[in-house]
Amino acid sequence: MADLRSYLAELRAARALQRFRGPVSARHEIAAETARLEGSSAALFEDVRGSRIRLVSNLVGTRARFAMAIGAKEAAIHRRIFAASRAARTPPVSSRTPPFERNSARTLSALPIVRHFAKEPGPFITASTVHAKNPETGEQNMSFHRIMPISARRATIRMVEGRHLDRCFAEARDRGEDLRVAVTVGVHPAVLIAGAYQAEWGKAELTMANALLRGGLELSRRDYSGLLVPSHAEVVIDGRILRDVTHEEWMVEMLRTYDHKRRQPVLEVDRIWHRDSAIYHDILSGYGEHRLLMGMPAESKVDGRLRAAFPSAVRAVSLTGGGCNWLHAAVAIRRTRATRVERIIDETFAAHRSLKQVTIVDDDIDVNSAESIEYAMATRFQADRDLRVVRNVRGSSLDPSSDQARLRTAKLGIDATRPTSKRPEGFEIARIPGLG
Repeated sequence: MADLRSYLAELRAARALQRFRGPVSARHEIAAETARLEGSSAALFEDVRGSRIRLVSNLVGTRARFAMAIGAKEAAIHRRIFAASRAARTPPVSSRTPPFERNSARTLSALPIVRHFAKEPGPFITASTVHAKNPETGEQNMSFHRIMPISARRATIRMVEGRHLDRCFAEARDRGEDLRVAVTVGVHPAVLIAGAYQAEWGKAELTMANALLRGGLELSRRDYSGLLVPSHAEVVIDGRILRDVTHEEWMVEMLRTYDHKRRQPVLEVDRIWHRDSAIYHDILSGYGEHRLLMGMPAESKVDGRLRAAFPSAVRAVSLTGGGCNWLHAAVAIRRTRATRVERIIDETFAAHRSLKQVTIVDDDIDVNSAESIEYAMATRFQADRDLRVVRNVRGSSLDPSSDQARLRTAKLGIDATRPTSKRPEGFEIARIPGLG
């Protein structure tokens, strides 16, 4: 059965898991150790002060570990995610008592919730996937939402307006009801990847997770809400989002900047369940694991859409590290005289509306290398001819330079491909025979 523990076993076998046996504090110390490991290994903290529960972080903080989580080679990540998003095989529902029901607690203090940054209003549960019922289709929705405790049994829950959980909540509120939810923490990373994928309204993310796990996901039904959750989740929180209570919060986002203050709905906890020797998962906001979990599914969606629209041209897509794996994209193409680069730029913006910059390069340029992209701009780009600015359009609420209240921004399209009007050999990168 695929769960967090089976993935940790894979990490140990690959020597990609660092164990911290000594006591550590959930107040800033775990965040600091996780940040130091960025780009190297995952971390397992076996002794968190004040808690009996262990903690893991940085599970999919590199593309290599991300690929490991979905059972693919790095070059095949996009194809694997895109195919799984179209899967139809539903996970089996177990009739057995799930392992997480062996232990229970009433208050959030049972969990080793991490305080990450200075100036944040409190600690946050950051690897939390929320399960709720889609009121229009009857399908179940799963999505990522960060949760900040404000009392022993209440917490704010960050919801983006218009997204699926917000639509479920609005439907319940309009009926004068609270929205019953199940929150899972500590699942196989493939489940998180499915939860981060912005699927179409009514699409069951757990079906996608099951496809990523090659049919290895098992579900259990919650008595409290009737919702299905992974049977081998480490922690499950049963609760309801209150229809008429809000609380102010702010947090550090993907850009590693402080988001503006918002009033958010409040989650009231009914019961917290956890496995024996439970393992809590924490994601450090704005660092590799956060950016890849959110950015790679979006990158896969952009890649699939562009390859469908321009099958003979598109070769590679990256939501770049410098753009926080969210705001900037680089697309490598095989260009001919018939290729209309401006159409590819437009389609890229349409595929992921949070983008504010798209750079198109030739297929001899590595889209995951900032130096390689800058080389293309230095040798193949002319600002008076190859630059396109789109003003006052929908952008990301995360960008502090934009009009965040109205979600308006300016977008930049860059054609850094070889001009077809010039001799091609003038742009050929010289190679040394025998040099790898």
